[in-house]
Amino acid sequence: MKYAVSISLGSSSRDKKVEVKFNDEIVVIERIGLDGDVTKAKRLYEELDGQVDAFGMGGVDMSLRLDGKEHPLRAALKLIENVKKSPVVDGRGLKHTLERRFFELAAPALGETPEFKKAFIPVAADRIGLATAISEVTKEVIFGDLMVALGLPLPVRGLKNFKRVAKFMFPLVSYFPMSLLYYGSDGAEQKPKYQKYWKESDLIAGDFLFMRKYMPKSIAGKTIITNTTTDQNLLLLKERGARRVITSTPRYDGRSFGTNTMEAALTAYADLGRPLTDAELNNLIDELDLHPQVKDFY
Repeated sequence: MKYAVSISLGSSSRDKKVEVKFNDEIVVIERIGLDGDVTKAKRLYEELDGQVDAFGMGGVDMSLRLDGKEHPLRAALKLIENVKKSPVVDGRGLKHTLERRFFELAAPALGETPEFKKAFIPVAADRIGLATAISEVTKEVIFGDLMVALGLPLPVRGLKNFKRVAKFMFPLVSYFPMSLLYYGSDGAEQKPKYQKYWKESDLIAGDFLFMRKYMPKSIAGKTIITNTTTDQNLLLLKERGARRVITSTPRYDGRSFGTNTMEAALTAYADLGRPLTDAELNNLIDELDLHPQVKDFY
């Protein structure tokens, strides 16, 4: 039996523990939310170091990757500076493998590769793999990072332009304090924003917590690509009128876990004592038949 734990700065109300079977190996997956308590998170990493087979870092990323170059987020790395035994992953490996292959892996459930007119991605900085996959099946993609993350009323149109902005921004973000890296919200409060882009788009993609916080009263007919959803989250999307919801990771016991949690589970299963390479992750995705989950509401 292997044990993978995601220590998240996010809300403890979303905690979950399940057992999954990868081939003949049982992997216990647990998500522990610490409600923004950075000191407690750092201490828990240190206390569990060597007692778990792999950690996932939730609520914040360790690094942002752009075209093969890593931009470390120094404030986040301080959380694990004393972790010496258990490998730590933040999900970016799966974001550049599982999410990059999103429509390929979802094809059996979808029946065909879909085509969209316009997509809105509220925050794509940590999900460039998914943004790339979406750009290949969508005529126009609007990126909301400057609006959501920095409060600037500047939508970025198209993947090429987004990468230009990211190339300039990522070296600066690398030095952001934790107060800017972690948004401190579970998305429960409703502050509808950016309604123009929601209304115009037939596809909305990205982190569910940003969606829940900013989504309008009606998302009728839209396809939602997201992750880290509970049954209650799916019910909310159904009530708001979503046509289809696709989660990039599988659902276990009513929950799709974040990529950091799933990458920790795969790292624990592989039992190599280190984070896995993209090639190793892709091999496991195929070996274990991991694929996005499709839920049609009508």
